[in-house]
Amino acid sequence: MSLVATDLQCSQEQIRRSPEVFTIAPGAPKVRSNHRWKVLGIGVAANASFSATFSGIPATAVFMRSGYQLGNGQLGLVLGLLGLGVALSELPWGLLTDRWGDRHVLLTGLGATAAWLLLMALLVVPSPAHSPGVAPLAAALLVTGLLGGSVNGSSGRAIMAWFHEGERGFAMSIRQTAVPLGGGLGALVLPSLASAHGFAAVYGLLAAFSAITALFAWRWLHQPPIGDNETATGDTVLSAGPTPLRNPNVWRIAMGIGLLCVPQVAVLTFASVFLHDFGGMGTAVISASLAAVQVGAMVMRVWSGRFTDRHGNRRAFLRLFSKLSAAAFATLTLLVFVMAAAPGWQPVLAITIVAVLIIAGICGSAWHGVAYTELATLAGASNAGVALGLGNSFVFIAFFLVPIAIPGLLAVGSWTGVWLAASVCALIAWPVFLRPA
Repeated sequence: MSLVATDLQCSQEQIRRSPEVFTIAPGAPKVRSNHRWKVLGIGVAANASFSATFSGIPATAVFMRSGYQLGNGQLGLVLGLLGLGVALSELPWGLLTDRWGDRHVLLTGLGATAAWLLLMALLVVPSPAHSPGVAPLAAALLVTGLLGGSVNGSSGRAIMAWFHEGERGFAMSIRQTAVPLGGGLGALVLPSLASAHGFAAVYGLLAAFSAITALFAWRWLHQPPIGDNETATGDTVLSAGPTPLRNPNVWRIAMGIGLLCVPQVAVLTFASVFLHDFGGMGTAVISASLAAVQVGAMVMRVWSGRFTDRHGNRRAFLRLFSKLSAAAFATLTLLVFVMAAAPGWQPVLAITIVAVLIIAGICGSAWHGVAYTELATLAGASNAGVALGLGNSFVFIAFFLVPIAIPGLLAVGSWTGVWLAASVCALIAWPVFLRPA
């Protein structure tokens, strides 16, 4: 028995080291072992395309408010429904991914999202003579979220299948850089585009991004080669426990992700309004600030993935960034309170507030790749679609609730209350995340 096991281990090691072309299945196209980097590139492009939508559209909040003739409460509702659509669809898309395959789900989701955004560009845009109103815009953004929920679980499952343990944190973190990458591009481009050419150009550009990504996925996204996939070895052990929906540790990581997303969502959805209304900033400063948050988050996500792969400390890292985010948003709360109480200090404090907002936004966004890797590892690669879908359901529950809650907090108190609530949610996430084993 030991000889058979030794021969099998040697065969698997030879397959991993061989640079030869592997065959996925009889009659399937041939790919090389480094094809996994193309798969990772598709995952990055897919997440960036939808991130440009769900992060870029809120960056146009000032123009959306005036163009669609919305109040702050209505603005929060329509932006929140975009997140609600994703939250409602993430888990069903994840279940479908584990049963139907990541290729089919990703192609279906990207194609449908592109078609829907194109339809929005034709039918749901304001003009000098007519504004569609709240209901059509809210319904359109809800459907956008429902379709876009296909991206996360399917691209994450593909990466878990193609990459081995020890490099998955790095790969997943690179994939997660797509969220600030797409969001940063959206923050830089979409507000100016909405101002100069209207929302037809905004939705049309986003539709083109999804369509181009779908073409690359159709060309390169396949199942990994037989013998070059760790699912048949190490992940068998990881999948032997309870299914993800019955695993309390998976639920704890998913809930911690949702809580730690609250401050991030507050920045993504209402930072532009905060800098405009409270700080008196112009479009250039607002776009540059939001882009700085996204670029900083990209750098930190790549570094954090490599760092935690080397040190095996994902859980400790998540707990640390919960405390760092809480501290950063508490500092922002204090600065806003002082600026409101002492208007004479506004020129100096305004610059400081922008800097602290950028730091707080980066702290609230730097940990995603690590969290998703830990979540998928707990579930096992074969169940990664469900686990990642569950995690992203909590993320987009935050994307739904936070934009609705912020106008209420503003009506009751001020921006001080908004950032204090963000700090408290980050602090609550600290004990929710699992302690290091």
